[in-house]
Amino acid sequence: MLINYLILKFGIGEVQLLQMQKQYKLITPGSSVLDLGCAPGAWLQVACQNLGPLKKGGVVVGIDIKKVKVPSMHCDERVKTVCADVINLPRHQLRALSPQQKGFSVILSDMCPLVSGITSRDAALSAELGMRAIDLAVGRAALDRTENKGSDVAASDTSGSSSDTDGDGVLQRGGHLIIKLLESEDVKGRLRPFLEGSETPSMIVIVLGPEVPG
Repeated sequence: MLINYLILKFGIGEVQLLQMQKQYKLITPGSSVLDLGCAPGAWLQVACQNLGPLKKGGVVVGIDIKKVKVPSMHCDERVKTVCADVINLPRHQLRALSPQQKGFSVILSDMCPLVSGITSRDAALSAELGMRAIDLAVGRAALDRTENKGSDVAASDTSGSSSDTDGDGVLQRGGHLIIKLLESEDVKGRLRPFLEGSETPSMIVIVLGPEVPG
């Protein structure tokens, strides 16, 4: 089954995520949600608000290189945060944070580099973080398929991450992945082989914005 994906062009924050949720119903009652780059916590709030009542279950796990306190508003006991570097975090450790270690039904990635003003550097770092989110979600095997399309994207974009012998992604079959990226031709070029050439049962929403000048 070919990947389902949408490319949306707007700066995403709490309000925009709520709009996406209203339109696409990505998070449903009882979902298991992983929020990569969860600081300052707005996406944690949106995710928890859409889990439904406590009796429905569900969980929201936020990961950030900074220590993030769970917001007191719109969050309940189903939300927790972990301080860790996503680039070096093995998939099996992420999966261990999911209910019954079966992975997550929704993965949000708001990972963004500190903008330096150097276009090529900012775009490259944004693409690397985006590809790392895809790598963690769908697994090494899915990314490797892009190499069969004549692309070296998969090999280059995760070279900074730690060796992970667990090839399966942490996104459940039929799950959804939402990624925020800085827009640039470099980002589009690095993602295109994966989006066009991979097979995965997941839906990816690529959010591009704000634009990095070419």
